[in-house]
Amino acid sequence: MKLIGMLDSPYVRRVAISAKRLGIDLEHESVSVFRHFEQFQQINPVVKAPTLILDDGVVLMDSTLILDYLEASSGKSLLPTDLKQRAQALRLIGLSLAACEKAVQLYYERNLRPADIQYQPWVERVEGQLAAAFTALEQELEKAGLPTDGTLTQAGISLAVAWSFTDLVVPDQIDTRRYPHIAQYTAYAETLEAFVSTPMT
Repeated sequence: MKLIGMLDSPYVRRVAISAKRLGIDLEHESVSVFRHFEQFQQINPVVKAPTLILDDGVVLMDSTLILDYLEASSGKSLLPTDLKQRAQALRLIGLSLAACEKAVQLYYERNLRPADIQYQPWVERVEGQLAAAFTALEQELEKAGLPTDGTLTQAGISLAVAWSFTDLVVPDQIDTRRYPHIAQYTAYAETLEAFVSTPMT
């Protein structure tokens, strides 16, 4: 199977790290949705990263759907089976993906839209949503932290990827004093082999 997309995308990196933890060896092809648009379009006309090409040629997209397929194909899961614990993990994942989405929106607004047509009320709204996602994540970690014994869950992967990505593209939105639990967990996760061998840049 071949994973298409750049590792500076939190969604691509999330899939790549998760695949390693599932014991799945994916071939990775770094194709940018911006710099290599036409090349990406030949692979997937929707030009959406990540894209996963299965061995039989079927093309999948969207990180969550790709991970669903990878877990089913490996017979393993990075989610807990206990229903209460699973709901908690899904909450953390949902908040982490929301943070990714808002960080992407801020980056696009600041770097792709000409300054003279940027809409400040929209920017402030997205900044507020990003802060709300990280605030809720911080509160969840205060109540029940993630394991730091070498175990990597999907909740932990998604959270750390979201924080590192935000720090990369909109670092002014990162405040380790405001979100100490997130920062501490991410620092731990980034030392693990699955993260180290899957760098953003």
